[in-house]
Amino acid sequence: MNTLEIMKDVHWVGAIDWDLRDFHGYSTEKGSTYNAFLVVDEKTTLMDTVKKKLADELFSRIREVNPSGRIDYLVLNHAEMDHTGSLTEVFRAFRPEKIVCSAPCRDAIIEHFGKNDWPFHVVRTGDTLSLGKRTIRFIETKMLHWPDSMFSYLEEDRLLISSDAFGQHFATGERFDDEVDPLELVKQAAKYYANILLPYSGLAAKLLESIKAMGLKIDMIAPDHGLIWRKGVADILKAYGDWSSQKALPKAVVAYSTMWDSTTKMAGAVADGLISQGIEVKAADLRGWHRSDVMAELLDSGAFIVGSPTLNNGYLPVVADLLCYARGLRPLGKVGAAFGSYGWGGEAVKLLNEELEKMKVELVHQGVRVRYVPTPEDLENCRLMGVEVGRTLRERLGS
Repeated sequence: MNTLEIMKDVHWVGAIDWDLRDFHGYSTEKGSTYNAFLVVDEKTTLMDTVKKKLADELFSRIREVNPSGRIDYLVLNHAEMDHTGSLTEVFRAFRPEKIVCSAPCRDAIIEHFGKNDWPFHVVRTGDTLSLGKRTIRFIETKMLHWPDSMFSYLEEDRLLISSDAFGQHFATGERFDDEVDPLELVKQAAKYYANILLPYSGLAAKLLESIKAMGLKIDMIAPDHGLIWRKGVADILKAYGDWSSQKALPKAVVAYSTMWDSTTKMAGAVADGLISQGIEVKAADLRGWHRSDVMAELLDSGAFIVGSPTLNNGYLPVVADLLCYARGLRPLGKVGAAFGSYGWGGEAVKLLNEELEKMKVELVHQGVRVRYVPTPEDLENCRLMGVEVGRTLRERLGS
């Protein structure tokens, strides 16, 4: 079943979910992995489990590495079902002496499985557990991205098992970062951060500072999803520093939808104005863009401009979907504006402005409304709005 020794006596025994296409409303076009690790020592230890439907893969890989079938300790870094779904089967098969987890994780497991008689061993930040030749140090990472989340650091191996942090939804036959296309890997890591961890960026920044303060020497980061970082440890730590600070580039997302292409024409003119100011533009026609891909582009963008025609005194449902989703992820530090066409009423731009303000987007223009079909003058107004947004963004970035 293709187990892999990622370090001496530390084996990947997880599962690959080639078919996963949606994760809580986030499109996972590359599938995912559920990474679990078996540490063979005086106390053989399983780090996390996998989604229930893939339990057979986990069991086959464990038995390939460990024919005796003995597991002394089970460490749970996170209670979510993609990491604990096969927990009942694992406990029944191996009867570990200890289930090691944070207090919130224990409580969540009891609620999920109704098992308050399991041998829970609760740990907190700074606690250690000896396996024999190696020691695990635990670091609570509350709200990255659940209250129960924690890291497990194998001190002698300099291996950080990081739960959901530093992960990607990326199903491949390879296990390490240097074995896949680096551009695709960074793209998937950024998409994961933008759609899972972005609301907790302040906590992520503090965690990175804590890791530095602890003086942890990290040779490898093994997240619970996607590729293991062995060559790019410094790169992913730097990327998380940038993403958690919501560092913006001279880049704008123009997200829109249309009924009869008038709003599309307006979007093109807005983009032209932005480009004239040296702003990179991602124009996202929401009829073809998934909300989670828009968020991935918005992660490092300094501007967010939204367009929709008026429909039923509001805006198009696909635009509402994006704004609802984006508001929950709480991107910060953006400038923006709104635009749209209408036949009568024309409320969309006003309502879009209100939604952008709820997201704390700084509106630098009142917006552009066009009745029916944009004239050359209307398109010039759209272009000038793009110029104004681009110029404001450049000023804020000091460039």
